Amino acid sequence: MTKQMKLKYFREPNLEPNAKKTLVSRCSCTNKKGDPVETPGEIFYRVARHLAKPEINWGSEKEVDEVSREFFEAMVDLRIVVTRSALFEAGNSQAPNQLSPCFVLPVDDSIASIFGSLGNAALIQKNFGGTGFNFSNLRPRGDKVRDVPGAASGPVEFLRVYSAALSRVIQGVKRHGGNMGILDVDHPDVSEFIRVKDKDETIKNFNISVGIKDKFMVAVKQDKYWQLINPRNNQVAKKVKARSLFGEICEHAWLSGDPGMIYLDRLEKDHYTPSLGEINATNPCGEQPLLPYESCNLSSVNLLAHLVKHKGSYKVDWNKLSKTIYTITRLLDNMIEVNSYLLPETEKLVKYGNRKIGAGVIGFAHVLYRLGIPYNSIEAVEMAKRMAKYFKQGLEKASLQLGRERGAFPNIDISSYKGADKQYRNCTMFTIAPTGTVSMIANTTPGIEPVFALAYERRTFFEKERENKPGEVLVYVDPILESVLKEKKLYTRRIIEQIIENDGELYSIANIPQAMKDVFVTTHRISWKWHVEIQAAWQSYVDNSVSKTINLPHEATVDDVKNAFMMAWKKGCKGCTVYRDGSKNFQVIATSKTREMGK
Repeated sequence: MTKQMKLKYFREPNLEPNAKKTLVSRCSCTNKKGDPVETPGEIFYRVARHLAKPEINWGSEKEVDEVSREFFEAMVDLRIVVTRSALFEAGNSQAPNQLSPCFVLPVDDSIASIFGSLGNAALIQKNFGGTGFNFSNLRPRGDKVRDVPGAASGPVEFLRVYSAALSRVIQGVKRHGGNMGILDVDHPDVSEFIRVKDKDETIKNFNISVGIKDKFMVAVKQDKYWQLINPRNNQVAKKVKARSLFGEICEHAWLSGDPGMIYLDRLEKDHYTPSLGEINATNPCGEQPLLPYESCNLSSVNLLAHLVKHKGSYKVDWNKLSKTIYTITRLLDNMIEVNSYLLPETEKLVKYGNRKIGAGVIGFAHVLYRLGIPYNSIEAVEMAKRMAKYFKQGLEKASLQLGRERGAFPNIDISSYKGADKQYRNCTMFTIAPTGTVSMIANTTPGIEPVFALAYERRTFFEKERENKPGEVLVYVDPILESVLKEKKLYTRRIIEQIIENDGELYSIANIPQAMKDVFVTTHRISWKWHVEIQAAWQSYVDNSVSKTINLPHEATVDDVKNAFMMAWKKGCKGCTVYRDGSKNFQVIATSKTREMGK
């Protein structure tokens, strides 16, 4: 960066050491040796300047400079954290400038489609994208092919092929790409699919989910039979008890965290361009339902950065939040303009079609801490609804303004908005993503998740990126807890040691007031019911979807999983993923108790 550039509005953000290391190691441009060459401020400046370039299409160089400053200041103040792929790719001459992290590709019942989509997925993942697939169009294992009986490999075998091939694709010598594999609940091979991750270590780079239909959930409740349909000829291949199949899904989710559930009919309720096809797949973490070949850009608003202290207590600065929501809407719409599209089908559907964006949030659990609200409470659910509604209204207002300035999304005349007064710039706008790296950069909680532990280890990929193995362990103390302990003059080294010794929780520490213990609740002190309630509260206003893990303690039962899946469906969630602590040999965040279970 030249001295002249730095004389403008450039400044370095105030980042915690671990946050700075995360940002620079994963998002900086590099020299020929692969070493980072940018500071955090220079990364943000590069991205802001690049994402402001489209302003020239509707204004002048002056608007480009003004918007660039608006984007930069939002990023350097950590009010907005741009998604990791864009932080690395945007304006980076060493990168192909693919800014979208979310893709869905079709898998039809032919060798050409199966391997064509696999090739496209490899291209996308090489350039920082994640891919989702629904394998339900494939004929079942043992079905006939060209009148040859028993010749079909079936969707599970092709899932293994995808996993094996895509595991060889490394993203910028950093990590493997993520994938979502979905099979509908009425496919004859659904039982084989449910079991695929029990012991098969080759499917590590895929999340899997069963595509659930409302009729199936009703059949479960009524203990009826369920028909499995051969997609080749639409004939009934088998009848099974719906409740038995549901139990099978839940048992394996309890065992390994997979499969999750995707509620397909709920996806269709927010499908605004149904004439373009069915939405039956999502990106790898489930937060972005998309049409075949469609992609979406993501970035997040840091809710914690929108609190103000007033007379000794904190409150939400709603006006400040409103301005940030407008900024992120403009930023994401600009991202569509400057994005490089690896597939022509994607460019047509995104840039010249639906123009979907995915603005989301991070820091919700930290906001609750500051407001003195327990995550597992009615007050938290009400705050979630209030924030989600405010966020959605702000996004709609911003997209309408952009629609007036730039024109509505091109597919509006074949959408459910046809003929309406509201001419939005973007077909959908609101997404709650998992935001692992993004939340680390902002030193806050990911998405709408609760705090996992108040002091914990996080395994990173800094040192052994080529082998995709954890290379370093970072120790964290929750910044809000640390601040509150100091405010109350309770902070001592011994207190922190006790928290670490007690699996990152406060409940057994004598010197901590009970009221504080109630507020600073952590993931495994929260019943699955409250996890689902919070997810459903946000989903009621999110037009895309919500990535949220229903965390369960190690001693949770299969019935807990069944109840969580059923409640999520009843409450209108678009998907549900459970994870029982310690049920996998490796998990990114671990307490001492979890590590003991893994020995």
